[in-house]
Amino acid sequence: MNLPHLPPFALAIHGGCGVMAESDLSPADWAQARRDLGRALLAGQRVLAEDGTALDAVEAAVVVMEDSPHFNAGHGAALNENAIHEMDASIMSGADLAAGAVCAARRIRNPVRAARAVLDHGDAVLLAGAAADDFARTKGLALEDQAYFTTARREKALAAMKAHLAAGTVAGASESEKHGTVGAVALDRAGHLAAATSTGGYNNKPDGRVGDSPIIGAGTYAKDGICAISGTGKGELFIRHVLAHEIAARMRYLGEDIATASAKVVHEDLAPHSIGAGLVAVGADGRIAMPYNTQGMFRGWIAPDGTFHVATHAEIHRLDPAVL
Repeated sequence: MNLPHLPPFALAIHGGCGVMAESDLSPADWAQARRDLGRALLAGQRVLAEDGTALDAVEAAVVVMEDSPHFNAGHGAALNENAIHEMDASIMSGADLAAGAVCAARRIRNPVRAARAVLDHGDAVLLAGAAADDFARTKGLALEDQAYFTTARREKALAAMKAHLAAGTVAGASESEKHGTVGAVALDRAGHLAAATSTGGYNNKPDGRVGDSPIIGAGTYAKDGICAISGTGKGELFIRHVLAHEIAARMRYLGEDIATASAKVVHEDLAPHSIGAGLVAVGADGRIAMPYNTQGMFRGWIAPDGTFHVATHAEIHRLDPAVL
């Protein structure tokens, strides 16, 4: 997305490319999902408008989506093969390449907050499983029982994926039956970039499986002067292609702009693998890109004039922040 006039700050979010067909949800449900995207934008925008950091902004935006049942992160996270929630998240500062992540967490209400705590602690970059849950507890972060994260939609998706597996039709499963992720990228007034990503993984995933979302350089990356990236799609391919860093490398070494580099990896590098994928990206100049190769992607952004825009499929909706 090439902006005619560059803003003092920039913010873009995604709620995953695992979007249902428009007929699969009621108009009221679609409206609520769009409202939650708008609320995520508002949370990040408030930080940036008050001269806050990009790092704080992306964390704030992702927390809102983790608390919404409409996205595959936090409350509403996918269930693995044993009907257990194992959640991943990461966050990265472009200013100093500081990063934090958690994976296979089972009790953390807001995994992105735990990832931020790991970053701030400064010792490790990635904590896994029970150790991540224990770390979150020592930092005073909210923990929940597994039932908190479960929604009827995820139970239905798990049953559907198990049925596909039994019938040998997994390849024909819809994107919404497979996966989903949330993420945010931002540029603050000081010129610093940041990115954050959070997910429950894909439905019916193997116990203990970890995807790209907590892997720095794969699902999340930020470097001042270049770009910030948060991806959504089949994590195994994102890891193999080191996808988020690949975009930064194309910009840095080939001189490509954010739109060209992002489109290249989504529409060309991943095309031979026939996987659903998408991402949100922001360059050092505030330009935003949001390519995806599925029928839709939950996404939102703030235009240079300060207006809020969200979309799930092709149609773009302008939201009034005052009523969010």
